[in-house]
Amino acid sequence: MAKPHLSRNLKRNLVAYSFIAPNFIGFCVFTLLPIVFAFVLAFCKWDGSNPIEFMGFKNFTRLFGDTFFKAALKNTILYCLGTVPLTMVASLGLAIVLNQKVIGRGVFRTLSFFPYVASLVAVTAVWKMLFHPTKGPINSILVNVFGHDPQLLPQWFSGSLVLVSMILFSVWKFMGYYMVIYLAGLQGISSELYEAASLDGAGTWNKFRYITWPQLSSTTFFVVVMLTINCFKIYDIAVMLAGGGSGELTESSTVLVFYIYQKAFINWDLGYSSAVAMVLFVMVLTVTVIQFYGQARKERTDR
Repeated sequence: MAKPHLSRNLKRNLVAYSFIAPNFIGFCVFTLLPIVFAFVLAFCKWDGSNPIEFMGFKNFTRLFGDTFFKAALKNTILYCLGTVPLTMVASLGLAIVLNQKVIGRGVFRTLSFFPYVASLVAVTAVWKMLFHPTKGPINSILVNVFGHDPQLLPQWFSGSLVLVSMILFSVWKFMGYYMVIYLAGLQGISSELYEAASLDGAGTWNKFRYITWPQLSSTTFFVVVMLTINCFKIYDIAVMLAGGGSGELTESSTVLVFYIYQKAFINWDLGYSSAVAMVLFVMVLTVTVIQFYGQARKERTDR
């Protein structure tokens, strides 16, 4: 009996699929199936042990009366609105400066990138010591240099200032990473454009406005999309900075991902936590689609 003959193309495809299969199977088991299950669970009630009970849209209607969810949603949006533009400006400014021929450029690039690769636990501990209400150097400077009332010193990790602390910390930690991305974009701009602009008498600002910024539009688009997604997923920074030893967040410091974790694994309200996760998913998807649409429209206009 003749053995089945496999064509060369089929053999090549089978070899290719064999390399793809482990990663694809892992993606399906650990990413795709949990997403689908979370979407189904958003319309159900389940505590992880009792049978799943279909609830319809009750989990979503429950969101409108949940003050803690509203606080988490507001804090997440404010955090994104503060972190994204500040990180983008700081990283672009660093990239422009460190793209010049300055003494010790490699050292400054390393120092700028260090907060991103440093342990989050270590850098948050340092940050909390710097901004300690009574013993930190920041508040000491406010008292000794600016004459601030010691009784009215700002509480950086509670109340209305906790979001400010989270935003400043995030900008400091992540600007080095996006600086590297902007550096790659800057080094891809032809020096002939700047030479031609110099011959025409263009100054530093006009070179940035008419050459650097337009040439970095694709890089900026990538940075904004990645920053936005990462800001919506904020969890560890909020817990480390504002959670204290208990890891609990108040209404002034809670964020959506922490609220999802709290409802799912502390209260074991898995259906409701899935509904909150779906809201977060829709928000991230909407912002990303709008950004992609805006970038595509800008590219069509430029042509």
